[in-house]
Amino acid sequence: MHPEDPWRNARQHAKPTPARGPTAKPVLVATASGVDPRREQRQRELRLFGANACLAVFAQRPQAIRKIYLLESMLPRFRAVLAWCAQARIGYRLVAATDLVKLTQSEHHEGVCFEVLQAPPLSLEALLEPLKSQSRSWLVWLDGVGNPHNFGAILRTAAHFGCHGLILSQADPLELSGAAVRVAEGGAEVVPIARVGVGLNALATLKAHGYQSIATVVRDGANLFQAKLSPKLVLLIGAEATGLSAALIAACDQRLAIPGTGAVDSLNVAAAFAVCAARIAQTR
Repeated sequence: MHPEDPWRNARQHAKPTPARGPTAKPVLVATASGVDPRREQRQRELRLFGANACLAVFAQRPQAIRKIYLLESMLPRFRAVLAWCAQARIGYRLVAATDLVKLTQSEHHEGVCFEVLQAPPLSLEALLEPLKSQSRSWLVWLDGVGNPHNFGAILRTAAHFGCHGLILSQADPLELSGAAVRVAEGGAEVVPIARVGVGLNALATLKAHGYQSIATVVRDGANLFQAKLSPKLVLLIGAEATGLSAALIAACDQRLAIPGTGAVDSLNVAAAFAVCAARIAQTR
C-alpha cells in the first residue's frame, strides 16, 4: 500500500506526511417545503484540536468527521475512533508535530486534529422545543463577547452546570473556532447554540415561553446571591469593555451584579459567567 494512502491502517508505522487542506462539502438548503433546488451552500468545515474536544465530536456526531490527523503517540487513545474511521472509510493520517502546528495554527493541539462539518446553529424555536416539557431550564445569551478563549471557557462552564443552550445574535461575529472548541473541552458538543435576529423580539419569545430575563451588570444591580431566581431563566452577559447593550438591559426583567470588594472593576467575562452559573445551579 502506498505510504500516503489516507485509508491506510493507523497501526502501520508509516512515515509522517504533510497534511492537505480541507474540502467543503456542498449541501442543499432545506426549506419548509423540502430542499430548495435553486440554492446551494457550502457547509463550513472546521479544524478542531485537543484530545477531549475531538473525542466529544466522535461521541456526539461521528458522521460530521471528514478527516483525522494525529501523532503516532496518540494511537492508543484514539484506537476506537480509528477503527470506526477504517470501517466508515474516513481518512486518517499520522503526521509530525510540526504539521499539526501548521494545521491548527496552535502549539496547543494536544497531538490530534479533526476536520469536521460544523453543526449549523439552531433557531430560537428549535432550541426551546425540547425544553417545553421541563419545569426548570436555563439559557445564556452572549452579547458582544469576542475572545474565543472566553467563548470556549463559557461553553465548558455551561456544560458543567447543565445550561440548556447558548444564544447569539445573527449579527454577532462570534463563532466556534478550533481554539474555542479546545478550551471548551467537549462543552461545544453538549451545549446547543441558537442564533436570533432582533434581540427584543427574541426576548419577547422567551418571555412567552415563561423565561425570566436577567441582565448582568457591574453596577446598580441586585445582589446575585440574594436574588430569587425563576425556575426558567435566560442570563444575558455582555462584553467586558462595553457590557450589555442598553436596549437589552432595559428590556430584561431583572438586573443582577456579583458583589465584591471593589478592588477591581469587574471579573473576566468567563469568570463572571462561572460565578453566575454556579449560583443558578444551586437553585435547580
